[in-house]
Amino acid sequence: MKRLAFIAACLLVLAGCKHKPQEAPADSSAIDYTQVAVPAFSADSAYAYVEAQLAFGNRIPGSKSWQQCAQWLASQLQRWCDTVMVQDFQATLWDQTTVPGKNIVASLNPLAEKRILLAAHWDSRSWADHDRNDDLHRSPVPGANDGASGVAVLMEMARVMSQNRPEGIGVDFLLFDVEDQGAPEWSDVYDEDTWCKGSQYWVRNRHVPFYTAVYGILFDMVGTRQPRFTKEQISRNYAPGLVNKLWSAAKALGHDDVFVDLNTDPILDDHYYVNRLSGIPMVDIVQNSGTTSFFEHWHTTTDDLQAVSAESLSLVANVALKTIYGDYPEKK
Repeated sequence: MKRLAFIAACLLVLAGCKHKPQEAPADSSAIDYTQVAVPAFSADSAYAYVEAQLAFGNRIPGSKSWQQCAQWLASQLQRWCDTVMVQDFQATLWDQTTVPGKNIVASLNPLAEKRILLAAHWDSRSWADHDRNDDLHRSPVPGANDGASGVAVLMEMARVMSQNRPEGIGVDFLLFDVEDQGAPEWSDVYDEDTWCKGSQYWVRNRHVPFYTAVYGILFDMVGTRQPRFTKEQISRNYAPGLVNKLWSAAKALGHDDVFVDLNTDPILDDHYYVNRLSGIPMVDIVQNSGTTSFFEHWHTTTDDLQAVSAESLSLVANVALKTIYGDYPEKK
C-alpha cells in the first residue's frame, strides 16, 4: 500500500487541495478527557469477534467463507443497530478479473442529520506476498490484524454505543470490502486504484443519497501486540482538528507512547478516497511500526490470532470513544 510512487502522487494531490472540507470545531483543550463518560468496551468481546471472523476462513471476495462471514456480520450488527444495509457491487482487480463486493453499513439514529462515520475493511488479502517464505506468496492471508481487528473494534463499539447513545448525533459503522486485493508484489503492476475498491465504490454510490458526516475514523490494523499510531499525512491535511482530538484524548489517558506525536508519510488506505471524494474529513488510525512494513505479520500467512492483542483493541476503542463522547455526551 505504501510506496514511493504513491507518496509522490499524493503530495501533488495535497498540494493542489484548495478547499478543505468542513469539520467539527478543532479545539480539544477545553475537554478533560479523563472525565468524559464512555460506555464500557469489552476487550474480551472484541477479541472474540476477531476469532469468529477467522473461524469462517479466508474472507476473499466471492468465496464461500466470505459469503458466510458477510451474513454473520450483518446479522450481528442487526442485533444492536437501528438499520443495516448491504451494498453489493462488482470490482475489477489488478489482473482484470471481476469479483463481487459487499459494503456493510449499520446505523444508530439513522434520522439524525449530523453523523459520525466509523469504518474498517472486512476482507482478507488473497496473496501473502510479503511472507518470508517465497513459496507462500500466492497463499491467502488469515487477516487477523489486517482487517478483522478493525471490524471487531467497530462491532463492540456498535454494541456498547447502542446502549449508551451519544446526544445529538447519528453513528454509521461502515465495513468496506475489497480493500486488500491490490496488485501483489510479484505482479510487477503498480496502480494505487487497484486497492480500496469498496471505499471507491461507496464514495461514488453512497448508501444514502448526499450522505455526509461531521467526521470519520478509519480503524486499520489496530490489534497488534505492540500498537503504535502516528499522525499520517492525509489525515493531518484533511482532518487536522480530529487528529488533534484523538491524540489529545490518548495523551490524557496515558497512551501517548502508543498514539505517538510524530508526523509521518501518507498511507494509501480507504480514508484516501473518503477524504478526496466525499468531503468527509477522515482520520486513519493505522499501525505504523516505524519499519519497512506496518507490522511484523503484514501480508503474511502468520497474520493470525497470535498477532492480535485484546488489550490493544480496547485501548484504541477507548481513545475513539473518549473523543466521540467528548464532543457528543451520552444521551440522558
